[in-house]
Parts: sequence; structure tokens; C-alpha cells
Amino acid sequence: MSFFSMQGSSQAPVMLVARRASLVLPALFCLAIASIFFACITGSVSLTFAELWQALIELLHGQPSTLAGSLLELRLGRALTGFVTGGTLALSGVMMQALLRNPLADPYVLGISGGASVGALATILFFGAFWLVDVAAFAGAISVSLLLFGLAYRDLKGSGSTDGSAPILLLTGVIVATGCGALITLMLSIAPDSRLRGMVFWMIGDLSNTQSRYLPWLIIAIGLGFAMRNARAINVAAMHADNASTLGVNIGRLRQLLFLCAALLTASAVSNAGSIGFVGLIMPHACRFAWGPDHRLLIPAATLAGGCFLVLADTVARTVVAPQQLPVGVITAMVGVPMFLLQLHQLRRR
Repeated sequence: MSFFSMQGSSQAPVMLVARRASLVLPALFCLAIASIFFACITGSVSLTFAELWQALIELLHGQPSTLAGSLLELRLGRALTGFVTGGTLALSGVMMQALLRNPLADPYVLGISGGASVGALATILFFGAFWLVDVAAFAGAISVSLLLFGLAYRDLKGSGSTDGSAPILLLTGVIVATGCGALITLMLSIAPDSRLRGMVFWMIGDLSNTQSRYLPWLIIAIGLGFAMRNARAINVAAMHADNASTLGVNIGRLRQLLFLCAALLTASAVSNAGSIGFVGLIMPHACRFAWGPDHRLLIPAATLAGGCFLVLADTVARTVVAPQQLPVGVITAMVGVPMFLLQLHQLRRR
């Protein structure tokens, strides 16, 4: 039995999905607001509700003039960056799992994050230009994505069973990721101590030096719009790929678009905050176990849940040993490992 069918048919009646969505999505949206609010008031210096309200008024009227206003500006920007990054990773994870029909697939499985890491670390090592890191990481991820697309184009284009194309794409990605890993190891081994710490922090995943930008929000909006518009086709690809053409789905074209969209989302997330693990792996699974595998609900639910998870993880990362901050990737891994093992245990019991 396919992993994606463990919770029943993905083609649930539209009314049933709509009824679930009307309950689940507003609850997740409220949780997202609450997580951002919690991140804004929590830190080495806590803010009271009165201070938060005053700081919010300062932000709405221009530059903050008090300590509370400055703290809110920093924390709100970081929380919003964490939310869009987590949502992007979770959305990309849903697409990768549907594309590869593999429950272990995540945004980094094809080596796209390796390309981003090579670009970012090379910029830090050879130029010391930290302001170019995001651009270099994005360029590296896109370059690897185009390389993979070119190498696996014929397999992605095929309209038959995915049994041949998914393993070939996966193996190609693993080989490319291995090459990127070798380059990363080489750069870390020759890096001077003055730059090594920054390189390691970037690789683990860190939101401490991120900046609020509009591009990640635009990219996640495009990805979410594409995914929701093609949710029924993604259901067919995940469940009935062998008979997709008879069900009115151009599976070859869908594979290509899924790959390109997931690659763009991964490039955006990694260039924004480094290689933050487990978000794109455990959030789709958690939402699938909770509300079923129908992508009409799974896609927006996983996006919201991924954003909430990363905001809360980053809040823990900057407060648990305050004033020192931990890389958020450490927290996501420490939470993600037991969560994933629990999900696997539940799957075995079914």
C-alpha cells in the first residue's frame, strides 16, 4: 500500500475537504498570529502588553524611539522571516514528496541546498562579503536546479509510470549533492578561523542575521498559488501516477512544474536563512497524519504549520541560553528527530 494512501483516499469529497479546511485553516492562522506575537514579547528582555502596544504605535508612525520599539522592530522582522522560511520549506517538502513519491523526501534531498551552500560559503571564504551571501546562495541553488533539470529532463518529461523517473532523479540529486558536499568540506578545511564560525552557523541554519525582504513572500505566494491550482493533479500524481493520463492529468508537465517550483522555493528558503533541517520533512507528515493526504488541505495546512514551527523554534533558539543565541537548525533537529520517530511508530501501528 502506498504511503500516501495510509489515511484513505486522497480524492475525498469536495464538501468534506471544504468542511475540514474551514476548521483547520482558521485555527492554524490564529496559531501563526499567536506564534509571532509570542516571539515579539519573548527574549532576554521581555515586553509587557503595554510596552508592546506602545512599541507597535511607534512602528506604525515611523522609526521607534524607545527600547521596546527597537526590540519589537528586530523581533517582528525576525519572526516574519522565520515564518516565511518555515512555510516555504514545508511547501517545498510537500511538493518533493509528491514528485518523488517518497515519504523521506524533503527540500534538500536533491542537493539544491548543497548548491546554495557552495555559493554562500565560497563568497564568505574568498570575498568576505557577507552582504553577497544571500545572492550567491540563491544563484548556487538555481544553478544546481537547472543542472538537475537538464540531466533528468527526459525522465521528467515522460508521461508513463514514475517508477523509472523518480529513482533516476533522486540518484542524480544524490550524486550532485555528494559533489557539493566535497566542495563544502574542502572550503571548511581551508577556511581561516575568523570566517569559519560564520560559515558553520550559516550551514546549520540561522535567523540572527536575516533581513526582512519582499522577495521570499512573493516566491511563497507564487508557489502556494501554483500548488493550490494543481492540488487535484498532485493528488493524482501521488496516488495514481500510472493512470494519470486517463484521469486527465499531463503527468510529465506536472512533474517538470513541481520540480521547478520546489527548486525555486528551496533556493529562496536556503538563501534566506541557511540549511534549516527537518521543517520540510516533518511538517508535511504531521499534517498528513492529522488531516489526511488530500493536497487541497495538506498544502495550505503544511505551509502554515511550517511557518509556526520555525517561529517557535527560533524563539527557543534565542532565549534558552540568552543572551547567547543558538542556530535555529539545532532546535529544529532536536525537535524533529523524536517527532519523526513518533510518526514512524504510528505508521507501523497502522
